[in-house]
Amino acid sequence: MMQVHTPDPTYTSSERARANFRLALRIALGLVALLWLIMIVNGALDLSLERFGVRPRTWSGLPGILLAPLLHADIAHLFANSAPLLVLITAMLHLYPNSALRVVPAIYLGPGVAVWLWGRASIHIGASGLIYGLLAYVFVAGTIRHDRRAIAASLLVCFLYGSLVWGVLPIQPAMSWETHLSAALIGAVLAVALRRLDIPPRRRYSWEDEANNVDEEPGNK
Repeated sequence: MMQVHTPDPTYTSSERARANFRLALRIALGLVALLWLIMIVNGALDLSLERFGVRPRTWSGLPGILLAPLLHADIAHLFANSAPLLVLITAMLHLYPNSALRVVPAIYLGPGVAVWLWGRASIHIGASGLIYGLLAYVFVAGTIRHDRRAIAASLLVCFLYGSLVWGVLPIQPAMSWETHLSAALIGAVLAVALRRLDIPPRRRYSWEDEANNVDEEPGNK
């Protein structure tokens, strides 16, 4: 049976931890605000930026690897992505700040590369790749780590967004399931590969310290 560790409250409740959470939330809000700004400017100036999405196996589609996550088909598309992005980016940056330096770039660019190589002929846009990659990372990390915070975050995102699992299947023609599937796989693999990063200090109880003291007495060696 897996032993579940409680993070040290002096670490999780410290001013530094609260400041890190506020910073994570501000970064998440900033990214979501950027997406809305792009949508508003695109609509107001009729720029048709959607054409810069990923176009599989075409040279003109290569810029989409970088630009597609910033573009959305319409207000409804962006609105559906905004809340999950806010929650998942905040959770990722707050709970796994060191891992995030590797995970976020990988799930931002990786799905675009995969779709460009193997996706069906279409224009693929939207930040849903980020959502699926972050969701997979947070969920898998919570199932393989021993600390309560990771498990709680895993259960929370499963409860809130577990129904998104259907998005990795080709059941809706207008949905880029290829982006969702590749992002989820990248997130899951990275959760396993980076499982030793961002481990919070474990809460120690007085009886543990007493037991260690007994073991260290000369007569017990």
